[in-house]
Amino acid sequence: MYRGQRVGIVVPAYNESQLIGAVIETIPDFIDRIYVFNDRSTDHTWDVIQASAATANAAIASEAGYDERVVPMNNPRNVGVGGCVKQGYALALADGLDIVARMDGDGQMDPTQLPRMLDPIVDDVADFVKGNRLWYKEYREGMSRWRVFGNSILTGLTKVASGYWKMVDPQNGYSAISIEALKTIPFEELYEGYGFENDLLVMLNVYDQRLAEVAHPSIYGDEVSDIHYSTFVPHLSYILLRTFLWRLKMKFFVYDFHPAVFGYIFGLFGLLVGVVAAVLTIRDVLAGVAMMADVMLTITMFWLSALLLILAVSADVERNAHLVVLVHHKPGEGRGDHAMEPVPRSVSSPTDSSPTLEPNRRDMQ
Repeated sequence: MYRGQRVGIVVPAYNESQLIGAVIETIPDFIDRIYVFNDRSTDHTWDVIQASAATANAAIASEAGYDERVVPMNNPRNVGVGGCVKQGYALALADGLDIVARMDGDGQMDPTQLPRMLDPIVDDVADFVKGNRLWYKEYREGMSRWRVFGNSILTGLTKVASGYWKMVDPQNGYSAISIEALKTIPFEELYEGYGFENDLLVMLNVYDQRLAEVAHPSIYGDEVSDIHYSTFVPHLSYILLRTFLWRLKMKFFVYDFHPAVFGYIFGLFGLLVGVVAAVLTIRDVLAGVAMMADVMLTITMFWLSALLLILAVSADVERNAHLVVLVHHKPGEGRGDHAMEPVPRSVSSPTDSSPTLEPNRRDMQ
């Protein structure tokens, strides 16, 4: 147990036979339940998981009294990282845990950072905590420039989609979530492939869950990422567009009403029309048939649309500012720049709304 809380951790693994054993062995003793998923690996990952689990269970018993501290799970089909995490969340709920963390089986997440990931939840300043590898230059030195560039683009897009405007490094899978948050959100409906982390952030925001970020260094060895940003970024951008529209519908129409939604709608529509009008105006200017009124109308439409977007974003930022707690300090520098006090929820929190107001995620498929 950690500070009186029963803590579990989900560890997805796919073709990690060289690393998964060390990951299991180095998870701190205060973790009561370790759900290790072999996601239909084609190497010896499952054999290593079984052997490491047997060794760990014989050496250390769960302080919370569970029969097995390490629970090996073998998926009959490949469900992706998100699918493994969702299964782990369901098991944690059934086991009555208080907090569920997540570490990947590739050895890129330092288990010694786990207390820092758990503290904001235990201290009731956050419902969900995620890692941040980008805040300090020395923490991201192990990342390639291409990875940093791709992550930076996805950070900007996820800020817009999720409403967590102070959030950075959305692809970071090192996280922890309270059991109350899991009971609040319909996590079973989350996207299972690459993009699970982004979809989760959007859902957490719609349900008014508090987010904390913990800065930690990136760890990279000789492993090669199977993410191809040239195709991954466009694919995830499409997913983020859909989740952004869903967030606007649920948070600005269903759970509450806010005029910022009209700023987004008319601002984006006006910009699209303005771009088309600008192209036509430039064509007419080059042909010598454009009139000054046409030019001024195009410019006015563009700037009015941009102003509407700026106002909508400003209102969105203000409305969600209370949901983010920053814990950017390095280890050894103190508890962070927050006061470690509960962050108040907005009066329109869906958790206080009628149970009939459930998001319809089917239109996301």
